[in-house]
Amino acid sequence: MTKARTFQDKPAVREQAQRVEGDLSAIRRALRKSLETVIASGELTLPQTAVMRVVVAHEGISLRDLSREVSLAHSTVSGIADRLEKRGMIERRADPADGRICRIHPTKQVMEFVRDKFPALSSEPLVKALNRATREERADIERAVRRLRELLEQP
Repeated sequence: MTKARTFQDKPAVREQAQRVEGDLSAIRRALRKSLETVIASGELTLPQTAVMRVVVAHEGISLRDLSREVSLAHSTVSGIADRLEKRGMIERRADPADGRICRIHPTKQVMEFVRDKFPALSSEPLVKALNRATREERADIERAVRRLRELLEQP
């Protein structure tokens, strides 16, 4: 009986999953919007933005490792790094342990932006939305999102 019920529920659950996935995609876009506006005003391409995020997260990363992290060819990432370096966003420094290896570091301005402004830009749309919700709605949203995460993380 349980198997039959599970089988009957599958199309409805699949449709519901597609609706939830669509809503989550729209939420991701809305959350990225203010950040993407700032990035666009700095005239960064998507690959440059990806490189910058990895450089900030892994300060002192080698070009080889950076290429692997962003899943782009070494020559492509090298060109991106050249352009970012010319704009004063990254610095290349010799590895202290092996001078043949070049390590890529974000500049002080980039680190300050990421540390001081990036978190606010990332959370700003969510804070604004939650401020428009009632206390009960905020609690419901938090519980539902937490539970969905738990379900997704279960094996």
